[in-house]
Amino acid sequence: MEITAPTVERAILVGLNLPQMTEHSFQSSLQELENLADTAGAQVVGTLTQNRPRPDTVTYIGKGKVDELITAIEQLDADLIIFDGELTPIQQRNLENLLDLKIVDRTALILDIFAMRAKSSEGILQVELARLEYKLPRLTGKGQELSRLGGGIGSRGAGEQKLELDRRHIRRRIGEIGRQLEEVKRTRALHRAQRKKSGIPTVSFVGYTNAGKSTLFNAIYRFVHKDQVEQVETEDKLFKTLDTTTRKIELENGWEWLISDTVGFIQNLPHKLVKAFQSTLEESAEADLLLHVIDSSSPDRDEQIQTVEYVLGELGALDRPLIKVYNKADQVDVKPYLREDEVLVSALTGEGIPELLELIQAKLFSSARVCALSVPYHEPVLVSKLHQVGEVMEKEEGEEGWRLVVRLSAEEYGRLEKEMAPYVD
Repeated sequence: MEITAPTVERAILVGLNLPQMTEHSFQSSLQELENLADTAGAQVVGTLTQNRPRPDTVTYIGKGKVDELITAIEQLDADLIIFDGELTPIQQRNLENLLDLKIVDRTALILDIFAMRAKSSEGILQVELARLEYKLPRLTGKGQELSRLGGGIGSRGAGEQKLELDRRHIRRRIGEIGRQLEEVKRTRALHRAQRKKSGIPTVSFVGYTNAGKSTLFNAIYRFVHKDQVEQVETEDKLFKTLDTTTRKIELENGWEWLISDTVGFIQNLPHKLVKAFQSTLEESAEADLLLHVIDSSSPDRDEQIQTVEYVLGELGALDRPLIKVYNKADQVDVKPYLREDEVLVSALTGEGIPELLELIQAKLFSSARVCALSVPYHEPVLVSKLHQVGEVMEKEEGEEGWRLVVRLSAEEYGRLEKEMAPYVD
């Protein structure tokens, strides 16, 4: 039996150059949209742009541009239009009626890529929630199929059959997913509390999508543990990493911490996605240290830094200790000026990894105290406390008690100093 390869959708991109945008930011956004389309599996065959003071409330672009778009569709044999912005339900409906073609906006495109990437049950639920909330107001009537959004880009992933249900059923499903994710959120909070009790600090990778977070994650793990197996899957595609991956880093000097890699950010990241992925993104907000991974070779580096900082602000994580990691040093001729708590690395060649590890160690443990104690057997409560709030690096049983080597944060050391004083060696 002959298997027919799936048809690649031929897409035309449409962008509005608004007064608040510079020419560079406008072109950069369109290039990013093309990269998103490529990641989703479409072939971009043309681009249509318009300078306007604001989007047209009826069709997003002006009537003349709509006519121009109709001509381009015929000439380029396009079967998909992707708008670089979020269309209102009315705009999308009007455009579909005028063009008789599938219309996808930037939000739907990103949601589609997330649906492709989600692997864990939590990630699949989060994507489904965001897509249901996006598509609910776009239902044109009770029980009517979303015919214009069926098939191809904008319709992959979890919950596709559910999206054909009426508003009442979709709202019910949204409620169900919300309750399940609340349970996930509670479980995550419990796990974070347990990690804090273990005394092992957490380091979370944040950054613009495709900045090289996953490659750097693998490079650090490989450098420390001499392990050539990739801990996180990598590919030169946007949003390759969606589900959180956590590994323990153990240095030869006994210091250890957990590193977590999670979803990358992007400009105009749909608010529905930020809301749906709240429990995942909170991993960053609760970390002891953030590594902001930056693509030092990107011409849009400064704008990408601002985007990440904006999302961190939305998460209430701007006050977390942070190291800026300028990645892809092998791809730049002019090195960026580095301030304190900034480092230049190449995850590909390993350049700068030792310096980064030293900086992480200094940030995490500069105020830590290491104590040697001999605790008698009649003081098991103290030993239990040390296990809960610190890291017991060594523990031996003697004739009269335990001999411990413990690492404590400055805060915990101060709290337990009097209790430990009689037993400090």
